[in-house]
Amino acid sequence: MALFLLIFAVCLFVIGGMVLILLFSRTPRYRTEPEQLLELFDKALANQVGETEWNVVLNYPIRHDDYLDGVRRRAQHVMQEHGRPWQLAQGKPLLDKAGQEELKVLRDHLASRQRLRERQRNES
Repeated sequence: MALFLLIFAVCLFVIGGMVLILLFSRTPRYRTEPEQLLELFDKALANQVGETEWNVVLNYPIRHDDYLDGVRRRAQHVMQEHGRPWQLAQGKPLLDKAGQEELKVLRDHLASRQRLRERQRNES
């Protein structure tokens, strides 16, 4: 009987501990920031980004900032229109010339917006 109670107490402790851990742990959140998009765009323009890295960042919706989500969707559109992921293995760029130009404009616009926001934060 003592052995049964010992095993029961240990099992209750382990299962109770697991339940408490699951109750108090939260789902991990991934929050894309403008600096991450700028870094990704810079890598894409320098032909240093892979298709997997591109897809990981741009296929995850950005719910905390509507502007950044618009930039993300525009970059996805550029990839759909001008993307050439099959040529990455040959050392060629992810995007064709027109796509690189569109991505450069998008990157410059995001960078100027980010500089403006930082300047406004510093003045406050």
